[in-house]
Amino acid sequence: MKRQVKMLAAALAVLLGTAGTGVALAQAPNANVTRATLDNGLRVVIVRDTLAPVVTTEMNYLVGSDEVPHGFPGTAHAVEHMMFRGSPGLSKDQLLAIASDMGGSFNADTTEGVTQYFFTVPAQDLNVALHVAATRMRGANITQADWSKERGAIEQEVSRDNSSPFYKFYEQLLAQMFADTPYAHSGLGTRPSFDKTTAADLKKFHDAWYAPNNAILVIAGDVDPASTLAQVKSLFGNIPKKALPARPSFDFKPMQAKTVKLPSDFPVGITAMAWRMPGLRDKDYATALVLSDALASKRGKLFEMGLTGKALFAQFVGNFMPHAGIGFALAGFPRGGDSAKVLANMQAVMAEAASKGVPATLVIAAKNKAIADLEYKKNSVSGLANAWSSALAFRDGASPDDIRAAIAAVTPAEVNALAKRIFDPAHAITAILTPTSSGKPSASKGFGGAESFGGKPSGAVTLPAWAQADFAKLALPKLKTNPSSFTLANGLRVIVQPESVSKTVEVFGAIKTNQDLQAAKGQEGVADVLGSMFNFGTEQLNRLQFQAALDAIAAHESAGSSFSLAVPSANFAKGMQLLAANELHPAMPAQAFAIMQHNEEGSVAGQIKSPAFLHAQHLSRALYPASDPVLRYATPKSVAGLTLADVKTYYQQVFRPDMTTVVIVGDVTPEQARKVVEATFGSWKAAGAKPDTNYPKVPANKASAFNTPDSSAVQDSVTLAETIPMNENSPDRYALYMGSQILGGGFDAHLMQDIRVKAGLVYSVYSSVSLEKNRGTFNVNFGCDPDKVGQAHALVVRDVKQMQTIPVTAVELHAAKGKMLRQLALGGSSFGSIAQNFLGLSMQGKPLDADAIAAQQYMDMTAAQIQAVFKQDVRPDGFVTAVKGPAPKN
Repeated sequence: MKRQVKMLAAALAVLLGTAGTGVALAQAPNANVTRATLDNGLRVVIVRDTLAPVVTTEMNYLVGSDEVPHGFPGTAHAVEHMMFRGSPGLSKDQLLAIASDMGGSFNADTTEGVTQYFFTVPAQDLNVALHVAATRMRGANITQADWSKERGAIEQEVSRDNSSPFYKFYEQLLAQMFADTPYAHSGLGTRPSFDKTTAADLKKFHDAWYAPNNAILVIAGDVDPASTLAQVKSLFGNIPKKALPARPSFDFKPMQAKTVKLPSDFPVGITAMAWRMPGLRDKDYATALVLSDALASKRGKLFEMGLTGKALFAQFVGNFMPHAGIGFALAGFPRGGDSAKVLANMQAVMAEAASKGVPATLVIAAKNKAIADLEYKKNSVSGLANAWSSALAFRDGASPDDIRAAIAAVTPAEVNALAKRIFDPAHAITAILTPTSSGKPSASKGFGGAESFGGKPSGAVTLPAWAQADFAKLALPKLKTNPSSFTLANGLRVIVQPESVSKTVEVFGAIKTNQDLQAAKGQEGVADVLGSMFNFGTEQLNRLQFQAALDAIAAHESAGSSFSLAVPSANFAKGMQLLAANELHPAMPAQAFAIMQHNEEGSVAGQIKSPAFLHAQHLSRALYPASDPVLRYATPKSVAGLTLADVKTYYQQVFRPDMTTVVIVGDVTPEQARKVVEATFGSWKAAGAKPDTNYPKVPANKASAFNTPDSSAVQDSVTLAETIPMNENSPDRYALYMGSQILGGGFDAHLMQDIRVKAGLVYSVYSSVSLEKNRGTFNVNFGCDPDKVGQAHALVVRDVKQMQTIPVTAVELHAAKGKMLRQLALGGSSFGSIAQNFLGLSMQGKPLDADAIAAQQYMDMTAAQIQAVFKQDVRPDGFVTAVKGPAPKN
């Protein structure tokens, strides 16, 4: 799926589950940025960031779906796939082995005008990452034999995305909004066009556009800029430049209104309106960005729809491409609800924005937050690299910060003029996605014996000389985090990790709760209603006043059983005051409760009939005893029966400081953090004994299989799952983790090699281990065409059995050790990953140096231990096989 669609999908997923004059934030010192342009035209930017011993490299080729031949929309996407099939001097197996050995993120992304190839790896592996990028720039192995195999995988990706109702709408939107321009199609591609595509077509496209003078290399992380630049010059300097083809032009025609109606497998209905907006390179981009953020404000009329009963939720999302943008207004309605009424409410809000403008206070708040967000992007190594790539390759700017002045200069009058120009109902594309019933899950005969595939997964691979030394020796990771931990008198645990990469602080908190064990009988759904009540401010500040206070300090805040705060460090104390007020003293007005209860009732009514819910519930019933609390779920009746007193009682019982951990990461000392947390959370009290929030131990499940029909899907989503006699403290968990890594943990894993690379049956397949205090599961997931499920299933079972009967090779074991050791180092590459790791360890009662303990366990692991744990704990013939997809044909 393309980058823009991913952003929309993420925003939609979030929806389904301010007065001030400015905020001063320091800009990155120029000493941390090194720039160069090689003689062959390759532009290089190196950004030093010492957050963790990690580096991200992003090679941005300035070509994408804009430049594809007519009738072949997925050509750039297909070339991206084929780049993983190897290059002269670097075979496919060598490339996959290197990527696996480095243990980081190794992937690519095709957009309209840019194709990105990125690595996030331990800093010690930068030399290898650069060698890979240079080798791939010199050429790619694009043969008809390899394309025939990869085409099967890419067509599975097409089927997966075409199973999304929102993607189907997006494709129609592009065709209408950008007719007769390169933006009229997404870069995903179509199965018919891929069937007509040849390897020669792909090689021609690659050879024309993949050149140093058509690329920007961004390197961010804990590196020495001078020596890194010397490496880049040595590796890339003699790659010849090319004469580039002419680029397409963009001549956007006036838009015509259109309404799209589609069935959906979402639990709730979605109404959407879309308009064409300025692009990243447009002179009005900064104004469009501020307009989008202002319309998305929690003080805005759209967000208010979800709090006043006019919609289940509503939001505005701006997606920006180089030459144009798309503004989406989205609102939800309950299954069986009045979509026309919700749409009319949303149309009225947008009409008011066009005719009367956006309040100046929201424009000021949007400007402040947009500027502050430039600083927050420094809190992740990969995020920092992506910010530079976006600025240079997508926006054609000089740096991420060069937009700062343009944002600061935006005026309310400019925002309102743009809103009036854009939000013309005669130019809106409207969509109504209506939930439909697909049928209940039904038992199936299972799978097996469809086809025989011989052979073992790929064996030993001899790496290129330039990579051998990096991976020959295993070393314990250099874990840079050194947290301070203390517990307040009320039992609240606080973990502080000082970092100096930005002038910001991020706070992450979690309360250990479990609605299935803590909600009274008949009150299922009480936690979800409670969660929505935190949107209404505090006992001292109403909803709008509270949000205005956050806007004034450019803070992002959320409250509930999981809570967070991102704030400029100068405003840390004020931000914590607001977070604590919302968390400890939520307003919970009676009128708001009635609306949220009604909304939740409507959401639940659709949820329990959705294919995803029916599928998950049937899987749980197949795995766990009938009386297991995990099988509890909210119904319209249970939600409708709740009272405000029930919600408040649940809040008082569940929200306890002695069940809570707060992690603080950023520009703050432990002493400062302690003083602020004592002042803001120190008065919080708990009453009674601490509750048990852990699910009970369960017996082994029986093997079974079932199908859940999903009328909107064109591809089957398959889960193989079973309970295992292991928990989060079992000593042999490390062996199962490492075994799962070898079986299904990456592109070079057994499952991926057998089922995607060799057989072309799936786009992705992976195994996973999920462990809790008293129980655990082993899972394998993949998606494929319905007629290929049996073959893929047989291969999964075969490969799991081989883990029991054939010891992993010394090469595989060495590679898995290196990968997992490196992954531990990568855990410190962002404020978020640091905090989530510490939160998880605290919730499980484990020491904060658990990663160091795990590293030693992995270093000492043997093939015999892995084989033994698979024999002892995994049952290849004990899987529950759960398939969700198109209804089986008789």
